[in-house]
Amino acid sequence: MKSLFKTVALITIFSFATRILGFVFRIVLSRTIGAEALGLSQVASSVFMVLLTIISSGIPFVISRISASFRAEKQGKKASSFLSVALIFTLLLSLVICLIVLACQGLFAKLFTDKGQLPLLLVLLPSLVFSAIYCVFRGDLWGQGNYFALCITEFYEQVIRIVLSLLVISSSLSAFDNAMNLGWTMSLACFFSMLFVIALFFFYGGKLSKPQKVYLKPFLAQSAPITLMRVASSFVGPLVALIIPARLMAIGYTSSQALALYGVAMGMTMPLLFIPTTILGSLSTALVPDISTAIAQNNHNHIERRINFSLSFALAISALFVPLFLGMGEQIGLFLYDNALSGSLLQAAAWVLIPLALNGMTSSLLNSLGLENKSFKNFIIGAVAMFLALWFLPQLLGINALVFGMGINYLISFILNLRLLKKHTKVETKLGKLFLKYLIAIVPAAAMTSFVVSICEYFMPLFFTLIVGACIGMTCFITLCCTLNLIDIKAVYVEVKRKFKVRSSERKPKKKGIKT
Repeated sequence: MKSLFKTVALITIFSFATRILGFVFRIVLSRTIGAEALGLSQVASSVFMVLLTIISSGIPFVISRISASFRAEKQGKKASSFLSVALIFTLLLSLVICLIVLACQGLFAKLFTDKGQLPLLLVLLPSLVFSAIYCVFRGDLWGQGNYFALCITEFYEQVIRIVLSLLVISSSLSAFDNAMNLGWTMSLACFFSMLFVIALFFFYGGKLSKPQKVYLKPFLAQSAPITLMRVASSFVGPLVALIIPARLMAIGYTSSQALALYGVAMGMTMPLLFIPTTILGSLSTALVPDISTAIAQNNHNHIERRINFSLSFALAISALFVPLFLGMGEQIGLFLYDNALSGSLLQAAAWVLIPLALNGMTSSLLNSLGLENKSFKNFIIGAVAMFLALWFLPQLLGINALVFGMGINYLISFILNLRLLKKHTKVETKLGKLFLKYLIAIVPAAAMTSFVVSICEYFMPLFFTLIVGACIGMTCFITLCCTLNLIDIKAVYVEVKRKFKVRSSERKPKKKGIKT
């Protein structure tokens, strides 16, 4: 458990740093280029992400799993030969995808409601080739358990992209020009990230050997199902990007207004909802090799402990943010983006945090257990419910239909995933009782946060109002959790005290023996 915590802590630190940089960058973007340019960029990126998913979804996952098994058996030469096979195949696949897009530009143009969005997709194509090489070497570093290298590559890519973007965007440029510049910086950032991960691979002793065809078949057999599932999942993004603006235009909004609303929802509000998943994503990354090893050793008790811990942790982390978003969502939107709508959407979407976190964690657990194909059915059912909501509810809820639809998707998928997880592992989770206790803590904590913020607004700047509201809201929530025995504060105190004594004893100089 200690090694798992250390791994999660390392990944979380880097993930937070990466997300914070990206988050601050989005704030700068929203204030510099505006909601319309963000909307243009989001729509083109959503289609591009479908293409990128073919390259960077199942392939690095399988590479990490197969490379780890070879190295565990002390077969380094086979691991390097397999890596060469994966590299050649993935690179060729990326080139084929780029050629298809270039040859079928007319077909891809029909996917967009705005003529200017196709050029945005084309400038992103070089990223596919660079990402193909990047994901292979990164997958091998993951298989080695080199989490530091795994994290530093993401952080490096984020820094490079931000620096390049800040050099080329300007409020004096048109929305289209700014969106195009963002596309070019994405390709350049992927190129530099590719060079960086290759350097790390060889720095840590990685090698490439002569490729052998014998490894191609198992590689395709294992990566194809995962890739197909995630490609189908990635179609959700572009479909949402097409449906929401179209349905908003159908009820009277202009094209620019619809894109601006979509840009606010996806470019400003949704990134805030994914803040808790930074921590949970770190746990998911660490769990994949951990649970896979337990399966190989047929260690059911270890699997049961990991499942219960993961789900309880996901519920606790997501529940912690709900009172803050409920109680001061509007103020957060005004402070970060100077946009009241983004804050209202955040407040309305606060409840989505819990099903979002639990759905992500159950999906990761099912992937680790080799149940990707079965969980895909659950995803389809949830996605169908979401698209029905996106099609019929905008005339009643407007842009809030996006929030409601996504929440319903995550909730249905989570319930079905949990059912599948229980059926396959025979593990009792007791999430129902935990959820009711957290709900009892969330409601008064959210009310207290809202009350404190409404008072502080009269005599404090907005920044300090948010700080005070967050501190009081979190304190109230944690106190209620302790009262409801959701947090064992005594056990935490004993453990901290024990570690402090151990470290103190390690720092004391050892007494020298007396010579006789």
